[in-house]
Amino acid sequence: MDIATVAVFSNPDANSPHVGLADESVRLWGSSASDTYLRTDLIIAAALRSGCDAIHPGYGFLSENADFARACAKAGLIFVGPSPEAIEAMGSKITAKEVMTAAGVPVLPGIPIDDTADLSADFADRAAEELGFPVLVKAAYGGGGRGMRVARDRTELREAVMGARREAASAFGNGTVFLEHYLDSPRHIEVQIFGDSHGNVVHLFERECSIQRRYQKIIEEAPSPVVTESMRAELGEAAVTAAKAIGYLGAGTVEFVMGADGRFFFLEVNTRLQVEHPVTELVTGLDLVKLQLLVAEGRRLPEEVFRASMNGHAIEARLYAEDVSAGFTPVVGTIGRFWVPDLPGVRVDAGIAEGSEVAVYYDPMLAKVIAYGATRDEARRTLARVLSETQLHGVTSNRELLVAILREAEFSSGETDTGYFCRHDPGFLVDSAQSPEASGVLALSAALAAQAERRRGALVLGTLPSGWRNVFNAPQRVTFGTGGREVEVTYQLDDTGLVAAIDGRDVTGVRLYCAEPTQIDIEVAGVRHHIDVHRVGETFYLDGAIGSAVLAEVPRFPESRSLGTPGSMLAPMPGIVVRVDIAAGQNVTAGAPVVVIEAMKMEHTVKAPHDGTVQDVCVAVGQAVDVGLVLAVLEESL
Repeated sequence: MDIATVAVFSNPDANSPHVGLADESVRLWGSSASDTYLRTDLIIAAALRSGCDAIHPGYGFLSENADFARACAKAGLIFVGPSPEAIEAMGSKITAKEVMTAAGVPVLPGIPIDDTADLSADFADRAAEELGFPVLVKAAYGGGGRGMRVARDRTELREAVMGARREAASAFGNGTVFLEHYLDSPRHIEVQIFGDSHGNVVHLFERECSIQRRYQKIIEEAPSPVVTESMRAELGEAAVTAAKAIGYLGAGTVEFVMGADGRFFFLEVNTRLQVEHPVTELVTGLDLVKLQLLVAEGRRLPEEVFRASMNGHAIEARLYAEDVSAGFTPVVGTIGRFWVPDLPGVRVDAGIAEGSEVAVYYDPMLAKVIAYGATRDEARRTLARVLSETQLHGVTSNRELLVAILREAEFSSGETDTGYFCRHDPGFLVDSAQSPEASGVLALSAALAAQAERRRGALVLGTLPSGWRNVFNAPQRVTFGTGGREVEVTYQLDDTGLVAAIDGRDVTGVRLYCAEPTQIDIEVAGVRHHIDVHRVGETFYLDGAIGSAVLAEVPRFPESRSLGTPGSMLAPMPGIVVRVDIAAGQNVTAGAPVVVIEAMKMEHTVKAPHDGTVQDVCVAVGQAVDVGLVLAVLEESL
């Protein structure tokens, strides 16, 4: 479009791909969002300093901030998005409900709670009477799953409101929340809308976003597998009505929850581009970002927008830096390798590259992988295949979970809703995706690759096969740590071939064709496997058609280390301490909140594992902690 671009970046993002892709860039000195990407003054100053005409806010941080949109206009800059008034009307979910009710859009009733309001004793009674439990607590001025809690009864409601307030204030600068009745396991359906300054408003069909963890979408698709043509017309009409009610301009999304009976209710309007916009682009052939820029220039929406139709199916999967087995806790690290197979119909939108640092300050999403096909099943199969072959090394990710979901029968049939993870344990899905036999082959491959690397560097007889002996000797032995357990591999190479065992059990029918530091070609039980090996320090990343694994070699003679104080409670992840609920000498019960850690804009509560007395509190609010740091010491009650 012949539009030059200027990127802004924080200190942790100095080497992010978007910085190199832009024509120019401006550093925002600092690390946290509040010091950088949420600083209106710094971003506008960067735009003016570099001679920009407009600011595109992306789909996070200030993208739905009316004050920022006004500040852009005051500085003579075009804000690529709707008017401040439209953002303001929909920025508060409380106001949004009122506007939509007046416009005739179906809405669930709600109760607002100001961020400074005292939680009186009767507010739980009011929620029970007007809404009915379970109750959903939601941030009034944000989205993306932040500032959301479910309270199943009165006893849970106060803590849910307080936690949602803190998280909302941290992520969006305002701790106001509201309550509404929680629909168990509805579908999450959203409609893409577009408006221009010439009075035109259209919808570009729906997306299904029901596969979520912690109210954050992880798989999205277009079209929805259950929406019929008549339902699509009703949803589209409701979305356009919502857009016209606020004089909407630019790209936006009207979100709905849909019950099993097909009835839908207004959820919110996202007054920005959505993370999942690529699936709409693939099924309509439209470039939504280009349309945003055309509308920002004051042009009328092109004719192809009014004639748009859906062709085929697209599914998007979000790759997150998180440990699924540990309850989706975010993780940090350095990306050692990021490679996605170039298959037909596959698109990759990534915020990382090899060498990128994943820090605690921002959302843990790393990349989006999208597959397009003539049918839903074709798109699903393509996406499952491309993700299964993707190599993402350096941080723990949800890749295996995404593959398992895409291949699971319920998802395959399209019978999904927001209660998917209530019926399918994420840890079980991941574990079931790989057989024990695969784990053994991968562990043996890691051992052989390590030995090959040592032999390559040997000064004497370096050309001999790795582990080879011409006189019988004890087998080679190596232990790897993976997923909280250890795997012991023994092997011996001589003129008769390779003999190996995993955890004391012999590996049958094994034949080694090639052992290189980066690749193993091995046959086990009559099946030949090609395994790629990528080593970083003592950690091995293994990928092959049989599966993937991350194995850390356990030192044969580890350094002695203290066992630590008995009763120590350790940080499960890196982050910032935002609340300490205990004091030395205090008696606590099992499950009581001890310390709240914020990581990647989400709160994680560390709870007492048993009844006991607090012997020591080792952290304070605002302190940065790393994995394994002692938070407190709790002496168990006898």
